[in-house]
Amino acid sequence: MIHDIFMPALSSTMTEGKIVSWVKSPGDKVAKGETVVVVESDKADMDVESFYEGYLATILVEAGQEAPVGTAIALIAETEAEITQAQQQQKPPSATAEPSRETTSPPVASPQPVPTVTATPTVTASNGNGRTVASPRAKKLAKELGVDLKTLRGSGPYGRIVAGDVERATSKVTTVTPTLTPTPTVQPTPTPSTPPTPVPATPGETVPLTTLQKAVVQNMVATVQVPTYHVGYTITTDALDKLYKQLKSKGVTMTALLAKAVAMAVQKHPLVNASYTDQGIKYNGSINVALAVAMDDGGLITPVLQNADQVDIYSLSRTWKDLVDRARSKQLQPQEYNSGTITVSNLGMFGVDRFDAILPPGQGAILAIGASRPQVVATPDGLIGVQRQMAVNITCDHRVIYGAHAAAFLQDLAKVIETDVQSLTM
Repeated sequence: MIHDIFMPALSSTMTEGKIVSWVKSPGDKVAKGETVVVVESDKADMDVESFYEGYLATILVEAGQEAPVGTAIALIAETEAEITQAQQQQKPPSATAEPSRETTSPPVASPQPVPTVTATPTVTASNGNGRTVASPRAKKLAKELGVDLKTLRGSGPYGRIVAGDVERATSKVTTVTPTLTPTPTVQPTPTPSTPPTPVPATPGETVPLTTLQKAVVQNMVATVQVPTYHVGYTITTDALDKLYKQLKSKGVTMTALLAKAVAMAVQKHPLVNASYTDQGIKYNGSINVALAVAMDDGGLITPVLQNADQVDIYSLSRTWKDLVDRARSKQLQPQEYNSGTITVSNLGMFGVDRFDAILPPGQGAILAIGASRPQVVATPDGLIGVQRQMAVNITCDHRVIYGAHAAAFLQDLAKVIETDVQSLTM
């Protein structure tokens, strides 16, 4: 029997996927549950495993090409004798979700529709049959460098070994010991202080959008129909800046402090954490703060600090560093970037004074945070002084949040940052 491998839907918003690489070549034997292809969804690269045992007969969509969700991208033959038959029925992928099963081979039993191959995140670095779980890039690099994957501890999602683990292991071997028994420590990459530099294009050239950029376009276009408005507020940050200087050496980031402050203010204003649905206003049960991160190769992703109001600031900072590191290597799981209930976009780190942010689909509010700068102000006792201040603009869905609600939320956010800043460490 011949089975189709379909382009899987790796996220709820995914309509098409791009083939990053084929792990198997035509004619290779395929075990059930073995990775066959790596697919780029809108936000991450995911391994796609086979539901069947057999042979990869033919590839219908080559690496670097895109195909709609539900389109056949390859054929698997159960026996070697069926490989030729599968190659004869090879045809260009159709845009329909249910490709026809017509064949040009001699009369044989017509293959029946089968379930699509899905991307299944691996829980540990070694699954139940003892096979070491590693990304295709890691496997290729390990083979080139002579590294035994069984000696490594994975830093990828759910313990999967990624290319960085192999590189760190190789570095340790050459400088410390000739044996391949290191236990690499994840060194997350902090958010850069300068914006990523896009790849230069030739003047007059049209550069196709990446899968991530297409997803951003679709999301932003979807928000055009939402009635939004903006409310601005100036917040004094002297107390926050002082706290950050005290905690910076302990690994606490300003991003985590801002996310924690937003989450604490949201506790008093559940409506700001809600979203509009056709059935009514949906009040979310947890406060998940999404934070916008620019990708090096273009596009935008929003890793999520889940239950930000309940997690201590030290754990929140460590989680954020890990999320950013894995976001840049496209190793985030869908729930780590699509579960946000309120979003923060901080262009202040680039020196931007103030800006308005576009509301993400499925949320009721997004905060745009500008840079904190010294300002000459009149103090409460009538004197002239200098205070560091930042402009915060909130974009709201007017179907859910009215102006008075947004103003009250910003007042409480300012109170947390200006006078109750120590509560962020509790």
